[in-house]
Amino acid sequence: MAFEIPKDNNTGQVASVRLGATPDLGGTRSHTITVGGSTALPFHFFEGQFPSPPIVAMEVFDRIPPKFPQPLRNYFENVLDKPGDMAKKCIDEYGADLISIRLEGTHPEKGDVSAEEAAEIVLDVLKSVSVPLIISGHGHFEKNNTVLKKICEITAGENCLFNFVETDNYKTIAAACIAYNHTLVAQSPIDVNLAKQLNILLTDMDFPLERIVMDPLTGALGYGLEYTYSIMERIRIDGLSGDKMLSSPMLVNPGYETAKVKEARTPKEDNPDWGELPERLAHWEIATAMSLLITGADILILYHPETVKAVKGKINDMYQTPKDE
Repeated sequence: MAFEIPKDNNTGQVASVRLGATPDLGGTRSHTITVGGSTALPFHFFEGQFPSPPIVAMEVFDRIPPKFPQPLRNYFENVLDKPGDMAKKCIDEYGADLISIRLEGTHPEKGDVSAEEAAEIVLDVLKSVSVPLIISGHGHFEKNNTVLKKICEITAGENCLFNFVETDNYKTIAAACIAYNHTLVAQSPIDVNLAKQLNILLTDMDFPLERIVMDPLTGALGYGLEYTYSIMERIRIDGLSGDKMLSSPMLVNPGYETAKVKEARTPKEDNPDWGELPERLAHWEIATAMSLLITGADILILYHPETVKAVKGKINDMYQTPKDE
């Protein structure tokens, strides 16, 4: 007896968002990257279209994070404190699709790097690689606004993805992104309604929906991952059901979240049952990233080269399979 898989007929679509700008678009990037555009739940190739596969970013830093795990330091050796060279290594050797520059060192309590120094770091990375960039800030509103506003200006026309704004701090950075033609990450604390509210606030100030990426905030494996999963799933279902304020592509940070948990940093001698640290760190990040991938992540910012290899390999496998059938 023949069996036909039941299919959902979604009325909505994930918005398509373009990152980066080539010379003909006013930038200097070798190519642009488009995320989003799907018409069904992740990897449901049998019931929808998926014009843009999820993409993988790797992260470089204005200051080396004090608790950056030793196994990751071993991969980057003498380029960890050279953001431009580290970015080039991430692209050329480890296969990242784009680069995130984390400006945590501009936080007043973590180095207080000036906006001018941060701008020089961003320009160095911009010259070192030709892919689109993500500019990742922090939660100190006053300093973050000063820094990101400056970087919006010096990267005018490049269509960087500025990461992030939130409900209590969005107007300054959003206005700068409008003025200098950039795209924006709207971050909300693991809540569907708050995610929708922030997108409404942004569009109310005439920020284009096709230039918004959502970050629903995530935890690593063992740190609220199942709750994050359910919130992302609800966001994606509502967006596909026709709610345009929840139709933005989603960005997640498995690398950042994994690197700070004790299970990914504790040496084997402190907990012998946990196994070798290098393998454990990679496996923890892979498990986190893959879980978020199958619930709707469009951009994953990763740290471990082995995670990049595993996640990109699985994305390629999944996107090739429907074409071969």
